[in-house]
Amino acid sequence: MMLFVILVALFPNGKFAEKKVTLTPYVAPTETNTGIAVIVCPGGSYCWLDMETEGKETAQWLQSQGINAFVLRYRVAEIAAYCVGYRVIGLGSKYPNMVRDVEAALEYVYAHAAEYQVDTTQIGVMGFSAGGHLAMSSYVYNQSPYKPAFVCPIYPVVTMHPPYVHHRSRRGALGIWGQWNKTMQDSLSLEQHISADCPPTFLVNCEDDPVVKYQNSILLDSALTANNVPHTYIRYKTGGHGFGGSDTKGTEESQQWKQAFIQWISNFNQLKK
Repeated sequence: MMLFVILVALFPNGKFAEKKVTLTPYVAPTETNTGIAVIVCPGGSYCWLDMETEGKETAQWLQSQGINAFVLRYRVAEIAAYCVGYRVIGLGSKYPNMVRDVEAALEYVYAHAAEYQVDTTQIGVMGFSAGGHLAMSSYVYNQSPYKPAFVCPIYPVVTMHPPYVHHRSRRGALGIWGQWNKTMQDSLSLEQHISADCPPTFLVNCEDDPVVKYQNSILLDSALTANNVPHTYIRYKTGGHGFGGSDTKGTEESQQWKQAFIQWISNFNQLKK
């Protein structure tokens, strides 16, 4: 299938209108298309985006498995804003811009489901690191009628509170001043906002993650369990951080997550019951 890029940008009403936001479809061939669609949110501490390992490589792998992938380039602070602090005067992207972007991506995939041979009951969001926080946010903070049918946070940022907070992601999401605001920290700490209507969740991380403390995923797993949300939590001992859909990054152990996901999503209809 031909790969192409949809240039998108977000208007205040939720439509695409911001030049920096793009959605790139990787459509599965008709003969292998499962009808499943995954919006892929690369990580990057809400300051930049890993569009290669956690974007393109992940999407190509999903596509090879008959799953339609849509890589979302969402709004982030940008490195300049993080380094030189120009958001002190109110410039640069921060929450809730990225959530509005993933809402618009969901709306787009729902609206074009027939075109891509997508089953509207099987549209989910997968994200890595800060993108994993965004994947969960696509349910937790979603103000639109277009909800994910499943979510897949991979080595995700979860909490905005010590001792497990990933400080760079918190600053990227909340801004220079907002990062110290306890109310805002509470509002974006996912473990405090999981409820029983959360969609089925596939959660993965590694104990040796040197970037995002693995306890973030334990907090999320505990919240999902407390609310009886159908989910699978896989915690590998090795693999580190940032391996995404790569066949070479991480470890032999952590690379097993991809096959585990395919097995999990193949049973998705049973998970919903």
